[in-house]
Amino acid sequence: MLIIDGKKVSLDLKNELKASVESCKAITGKVPGLTIIIVGQDPASQAYVRNKAKTCKEIGMISSLIEMPAETTQELLLQTIHELNNDPAVHGILVQQPLPEHIDEFTVTLAINPSKDVDGLHPENLGRLVMGDLDKCFISCTPYGIMELLQRYTIETKGKHCVIVGRSNIVGKPMANLMLQKLGSANCTVTICHSATNNLPFHTRQADILIVAVGKAQLITADMVKPGAVVIDVGNNRIEDPAAKSGYRMVGDVDFDAVSSVASAMTPVPGGVGPMTIAMLLKNTLLSFQRFNGL
Repeated sequence: MLIIDGKKVSLDLKNELKASVESCKAITGKVPGLTIIIVGQDPASQAYVRNKAKTCKEIGMISSLIEMPAETTQELLLQTIHELNNDPAVHGILVQQPLPEHIDEFTVTLAINPSKDVDGLHPENLGRLVMGDLDKCFISCTPYGIMELLQRYTIETKGKHCVIVGRSNIVGKPMANLMLQKLGSANCTVTICHSATNNLPFHTRQADILIVAVGKAQLITADMVKPGAVVIDVGNNRIEDPAAKSGYRMVGDVDFDAVSSVASAMTPVPGGVGPMTIAMLLKNTLLSFQRFNGL
């Protein structure tokens, strides 16, 4: 079975992006700038955004992290976003989710200039994706990373049946629309499954390409997978493991050990889709810079 190594691909991509950033600097004298906003003190979110900022700096981009207290008003957050929208040195704006309950996430998403929405969540970007106007939109980073993996591992997709388990705005919906596009790494027949789907195993067994993004540890077992299928596991779940020093380990939405005996190719957890998400965020930020500077 082929292991689809997202850690390796993301490293290759970061090296390519670093070279592109250096080229942009040589041409314009400027480099891309990404600003990340985090509201509140959630430790997992803080660690995640610092990792994003660190990786950004490693490839030569300017990275700014704005940390705001949990009691920050929605008005103040929107004002901060407005200022970033008008800052020519900022090419990408990312507001880390989840936000505190008193702040409406959709209102915040709408406030971000679509041309700086490098997370690909603004309705304008999602709408352009649905319409196939991919040259003028930003694609949500996790689905974008999955497409990159399929492309770099030359996974045959044309005419294949792609089954997606999960319908979130961040992964499931944009992933489905990407796999429908007339692209070399797409052009599939697509089925979307979710919590109300009857007889989930019946549908997953039809998949030539199975993409799972529901956040339920080891939901997909070997009997739910068609022999020879390509399995992309977006899940990142913590389960107890007394043998581990931390007392837990990370697993995906797919039972890797069992399904690996059936699938032809799989992404591991960790080290599969996860590393690609940050890499594609940086790729979107570079793309934004290139559009702003006519490159």
